Amino acid sequence: MCGIVGYLGNKNAVPVIVNGLRRLEYRGYDSAGIAVLNGKLSLVKCKGKVSDLEAKMNNSIEEASIGIGHTRWATHGEPNDTNAHPHTSNSGDLVLIHNGIIENYSSIKKALTQRGYVFHSDTDTEVLVNLIEDVMKSEGVHLAKAVRIALNQVIGAYAIAVIDQNNSDQIVVAKKGSPLVVGVGEGEYFIASDATPFLEFTKKAIYLEDDEMAIINRGQEIEVLSIPDNRTIDPYVHQLEMDLASIEKGGYDHFMLKEIYEQPKSIGDTLRGRLLPEQGLIQMDGVYQFQEKLLNAQRIIIIGCGTSWHAGLVAEYIFEELARIPVEVEYASEFRYRNPVITERDVVIAISQSGETADTLAAIKLAKERGATIFGICNVVGSSIARETHAGAYTHAGPEIGVASTKAFTAQVAVLNLIAIKLAHKKGLLKESYYHRLLNELNEIPRKIEDMLKSDAQSRYIAELYKDAPNFLYLGRGYNFPVALEGALKLKEISYIHAEGYPAAEMKHGPIALIDENMPVVVIAPKSGQYDKIVSNIQEVKAREGKVIAIVNDGDSEIAKMADHVIEVKDTMEVFSPLLTTIPLQLLSYHIAVMRGCNVDQPRNLAKSVTVE
Repeated sequence: MCGIVGYLGNKNAVPVIVNGLRRLEYRGYDSAGIAVLNGKLSLVKCKGKVSDLEAKMNNSIEEASIGIGHTRWATHGEPNDTNAHPHTSNSGDLVLIHNGIIENYSSIKKALTQRGYVFHSDTDTEVLVNLIEDVMKSEGVHLAKAVRIALNQVIGAYAIAVIDQNNSDQIVVAKKGSPLVVGVGEGEYFIASDATPFLEFTKKAIYLEDDEMAIINRGQEIEVLSIPDNRTIDPYVHQLEMDLASIEKGGYDHFMLKEIYEQPKSIGDTLRGRLLPEQGLIQMDGVYQFQEKLLNAQRIIIIGCGTSWHAGLVAEYIFEELARIPVEVEYASEFRYRNPVITERDVVIAISQSGETADTLAAIKLAKERGATIFGICNVVGSSIARETHAGAYTHAGPEIGVASTKAFTAQVAVLNLIAIKLAHKKGLLKESYYHRLLNELNEIPRKIEDMLKSDAQSRYIAELYKDAPNFLYLGRGYNFPVALEGALKLKEISYIHAEGYPAAEMKHGPIALIDENMPVVVIAPKSGQYDKIVSNIQEVKAREGKVIAIVNDGDSEIAKMADHVIEVKDTMEVFSPLLTTIPLQLLSYHIAVMRGCNVDQPRNLAKSVTVE
């Protein structure tokens, strides 16, 4: 989950690395550090954010053309100056940054301690850098070979970059389970957890696969090797399509707000070229390749974590209603640790914004071993999940920097709608008139969201009233029950207010005991679906003096009479309502968090891409 950056070339590495760390700070912001070589090692690290690192550097690091940097999300050891990366070996020669967890670090540390090594931090990373040094000394090998030998002894996940102060012309990197990409420029190389740190310098990128390492030497071609057997690998150079503007705030106060307002575009981009309503077609190559598997699936198992799991819950309603395929939705983190019944007739749909979620990747590998067909939905081209699955579909949401997912969620739901509608039509389950209505209405969703976003004054007003509430309850039915879960998650993530999402009908089976005059209850109540039932649920809340914030369709006067506040959304078909009802919940959470003085883009204890267990 940490962010790693490295540079080797003809530029001053310091500003390249620091700017890259800013771009990767969404991956972790407990501590940060930088190390460069210019005849000697120069290293600065500290607890806190990249801005704290810059203040501590205070021009103390000289120019250098090779260096590495790190921004941390703590796994081993509390966030402090000592545990911050980079970490040095006992001799001070080797410097290493690391994203991941070395599971057998304790036994390695014990063995190294017996051989006289001294440890100053609580991290597994310091153990790894000393293991590499021990191999170099005991076997008399160069850095790259020592890295390969050492990594064959460790268990766990890692993306690492190592430099040796005795060699200012080389960086050695390696990957297993955590993302690592090498940017290839003119006479220079960039190393990062994703491509954002080097977009302004090069669009050429090499994504390392698991169990691969790369030796990067100044003025030479990159050398990629297999860690287990030292086999040489011919790397594939990707041409990136991202642009620099997509990872900047663009005048918005926060990335999260920008990304909320980008949803008409991100959903439109996700649908573009796939949804062809005038021709009555949905074109998706990934679905076409495995169409028969999907059509004849005994069941679909959807796996994901967090917001992606909520998108999967929405998909369960869509697939079962339209395509009549049984669906199970699983937390990837639980799925991988039990003994699930999986057969060759099952199709597993794995959802992940980053394409690097560790639990989802592990669940994919388990399902593949059991013979299931794996279909991936992710947002990052070249990501591990994209490469691990049999087929899939990219969402085209663009880079999502805010830790709390917004546009990625709606893009995922849009893709899942496309797949379900295509399968349902192929199975002959939809009348042609209804099929065309579905296509046309889905095509209208970006415009409807754009209209809704022209004013969020009501969300802001409600946020001001309830920003100090200690608890929130979110209620929804049918397609909008997962929206209630997602709305509660957003509020928890960025404002630190306790919130629960519940099926509205389940309120009377427990949560109703919490409702009093101090409890705001957000009810998602569009006209479609079980409207009369949700009206009854609102009446039950009001009978106990709860404060009702209702998400309703334009012009709904019935609920307006009983709710304390209403936020209106555009009318649409029930199957698409989550794409609209989610928007005001995102805005409500955002405004509450801002008014409470919270760090919206970098909420405490969280990181964007969960690449460790």
